Amino acid sequence: MQQYLPSDYLPIIVQLVLALGFVATTMLATNYIIPKIFRNRVHGKVKDDTWECGIEPQGDARTPISIKYFLTAILFVLFDVEIIFLYPWAVNFRSLGWLGFAEMIVFMTLLMAGFFYVIRKGVLNWD
Repeated sequence: MQQYLPSDYLPIIVQLVLALGFVATTMLATNYIIPKIFRNRVHGKVKDDTWECGIEPQGDARTPISIKYFLTAILFVLFDVEIIFLYPWAVNFRSLGWLGFAEMIVFMTLLMAGFFYVIRKGVLNWD
């Protein structure tokens, strides 16, 4: 059984102290220092109005957006990341042998099962 010395934990303690120091410094700066610097700014309707690319905003920014948009975006990221795993397999195809081929068949089967499940549920249908 290996015994750990207190010096073995030194990098973890240093990183923890630095992280907590960063959080504390950021909170102090955003709550106390920065508001004192900008407290003399003049506010008004025109100055506080939201501008996007020089175009005046129209309507409410809190209009409901269809859940289909978010589902499509999440599915795109999910399948895109899974497809990225095909590249290293294709590069090392010959060196992996039959075991690598079988593992990729299992991977592709699970990937396609998920894809067909999404299609069958109608997530990608825009009504």
